Amino acid sequence: MTQSAESQHLEWKESWRDEYLKWVCAFANTGGGTLVVGRNDVGAAVGVRDAARLLEDLPNKMRNLLGLVVPVQLRRESGLDLIEIEVEASPYPVTYRGKYYVRSGSTTQELSGAPLDAFLLRMQGRHWDGVPLPRVGSADLSAAALARFRVLAGRSGRVATEWLDEPDAALLERLRLTDGAYLKRAAALLFHPDPEAFIGGAWIKVGAFGDNDADLRFQDEVHGPLLLQVETMVELLKAKYLKAPISYQGLQRIETLQVPEAALREALLNAVVHKDYASAVPIQLSVYPDRLMIWNAGQLPPTWTVEKLLDKHPSIPFNPDVANTFFRAGQIESWGRGIERMVQACRAAGAEPPILRHDATGLWVEFALLTSSTPEVTPEVTPEVALLQVLTGELGRRDLQERLGLKDAEHFRKSYLLPALEAGLIEMTRSDTPTSRLQKYRLTAAGQAHLASTRP
Repeated sequence: MTQSAESQHLEWKESWRDEYLKWVCAFANTGGGTLVVGRNDVGAAVGVRDAARLLEDLPNKMRNLLGLVVPVQLRRESGLDLIEIEVEASPYPVTYRGKYYVRSGSTTQELSGAPLDAFLLRMQGRHWDGVPLPRVGSADLSAAALARFRVLAGRSGRVATEWLDEPDAALLERLRLTDGAYLKRAAALLFHPDPEAFIGGAWIKVGAFGDNDADLRFQDEVHGPLLLQVETMVELLKAKYLKAPISYQGLQRIETLQVPEAALREALLNAVVHKDYASAVPIQLSVYPDRLMIWNAGQLPPTWTVEKLLDKHPSIPFNPDVANTFFRAGQIESWGRGIERMVQACRAAGAEPPILRHDATGLWVEFALLTSSTPEVTPEVTPEVALLQVLTGELGRRDLQERLGLKDAEHFRKSYLLPALEAGLIEMTRSDTPTSRLQKYRLTAAGQAHLASTRP
């Protein structure tokens, strides 16, 4: 029985062509796989001619052109000959005529540029942000960024307390941000006052637009140590780009940011941690009247989809050393829960969950903005309002408590009396002696106006 569809590790070909050595190369570079010659695109056996010759020629071609020793087997199905080429994952990068190929889903792709660099590092057991950077030392890093890390890590409890008292060089080593005598790229990204001196595009830009991209109204940039960029950008968005529509719960005035702050922070942290910094392109935020869009350069792990991001998935950060430092600082989790936390924050705030899109350039996260036209919550009978409704003339504490049907004096004081006093809705008749046994309470002008506003 054949598999129902081609996949990351399975490919069907009706006949053999030497260009299919690219597929063998790709399987070797991407966890292994099986190439079956003699099946059509839907997996039905059509047979292959000259099977005996292929059994002899193909091992030689793969050895000479790919440097691989690969088993080639003859299979028979419905009286037809099939050739199965079982390719194991290679421990080293494999090339075909000087080019590197990998599998992405059910397709074979040639690597070049930044993806090729990342692939070669990965095959050596390394990652992009873990490459040593000879031109920078611990003395060159931002004292403010390192101090901020110590504060955050002290609160998180995710580092040993004694680490935080050690010199900067020792702390960086504890965080696995050193490689021998050198700091890693991650250290420069996280803590250098100008990481762009070493790594292009290590910053965030934001623009406010009208209804279309041609209508750019104003823009800003956030530079500096990565550890400080997210906090700075969140404050900038709150102060300049996002509004806080006002609603009421009884007497309480509620200002709700157009994007739940916890979700916004999580989205920015995800962008910073997973960005492909080799792209030399900054993270970009676009704020429109009805939405906020965040884009970062990068690719999902092979075979991953946006649907997988929204489901339970492991944590596979594109920049593990950057991610580890943000984790130690208590800024992110290490269980692949970033998207889930974003969605939960939106739902808790009564907002729509973000929309995620992935394309050849990177990942988009789009939030719908709560607008100033959002209906206000209808005032309800809160404890303060209930107190105003029973307060006629001047009444003492016991009389008020009895009219409200409350037996617990402390509950009455904390939930009813003090909030109404602090809001200026009632006042004491003996304000100079607050604890007098003759103390009584009466409505203020503000209390009378508020009581009138709550009546149908």
